[in-house]
Amino acid sequence: MKIECAESAGFCFGVKRAVDTVYKLLDEEKEDVYTLGPIIHNEQVVDDLSSRGVMVADVPSDVPEEKVSGATLVIRSHGVSKSVVEELDKRKIRYEDATCPFVKKIHYIVSEYSEKGYYIIIIGSPDHPEVQGILGWAGDAGTVIESREEAEAFVLPEKDKKICIVAQTTFNYKKFQELVEIFSKKGYDILAVNTICNATSTRQKEAESLARRSDAMIVIGGKHSSNSRKLYEICKNQCANTFFIQTVDDLKNISFQSFTSLGITAGASTPNTIIQEVLKACQKQVSKNY
Repeated sequence: MKIECAESAGFCFGVKRAVDTVYKLLDEEKEDVYTLGPIIHNEQVVDDLSSRGVMVADVPSDVPEEKVSGATLVIRSHGVSKSVVEELDKRKIRYEDATCPFVKKIHYIVSEYSEKGYYIIIIGSPDHPEVQGILGWAGDAGTVIESREEAEAFVLPEKDKKICIVAQTTFNYKKFQELVEIFSKKGYDILAVNTICNATSTRQKEAESLARRSDAMIVIGGKHSSNSRKLYEICKNQCANTFFIQTVDDLKNISFQSFTSLGITAGASTPNTIIQEVLKACQKQVSKNY
């Protein structure tokens, strides 16, 4: 059986930068290190950091007042809302801003056009921390749209208002185009900015191509990772035998004996060590059966 691993699989620039920031603080032996939410959607990395003393603060108020003077908090790559930044400054909590530059760019766009009077539409998953952070820069005039049904049902609160449309950086590009087209047909005065990052687009296109030419496909990612789930959906549309796993242990109940080709890809929050473990396990299974 032929095994092919996607070149773009694994950590993207923004995630690597955020994770490296935390490990750097640990190397510098900072007194108390916090991350604002899990640094990435990968349990293995989060557990490793926890074992080294890194604490997770879901909100700034989770950092105890008596710890503030010696604490350093890391804002993860997903970014945060304007109000969270203001709260950190107000409480004088020292922080390292590891917001992905692509996400930070969306904050600037949303803030700028919100101030110009545009209504902001964010195409993405409403429960995702990146999207919640972006919405926090839109003032009182913004909403999140994820599906075709939501786009078709949308009615602009103020009839003559212009609309600025942006996207979650890890959103499916084809779906983004479809939803923008729906808004265009409504006759609204829209400015659509494609804010899906290049790394995401490359990863999705590569995964789609790999799945199309493979008998079976493995997508590695954290169970809470939005971009990994989107990769799974893309691959599943091209290859019925697509499996979503978190670690090499999840391969135990999967047999690849009946397949002649296997593709492997991974989400942006998957460390290279896990990818290599999965690849080696698949190669071992193949050599054992052939």
